[in-house]
Amino acid sequence: MAVAIYTTPTCGYCTMAKDYFKKNQIAYTEYNVAQDRSKAEEMVRKSGQMGVPVIDVNSKIIVGFNRPAIEQALKG
Repeated sequence: MAVAIYTTPTCGYCTMAKDYFKKNQIAYTEYNVAQDRSKAEEMVRKSGQMGVPVIDVNSKIIVGFNRPAIEQALKG
């Protein structure tokens, strides 16, 4: 399973999402879009959004910390 999260250092919902993944022992890759312009552009291409977090679970894009949508995506 591939899980990526696009974040910024000051985003509270990003922290909540990362805490959720850690608590549930879900490996993820974090991209700080405040520091990495190419990842920021990738995030906008995938989601059409500038806001964070953007979570990519096996190419299913979830904007924001939407726990039900994340859980559904994780089920496959």
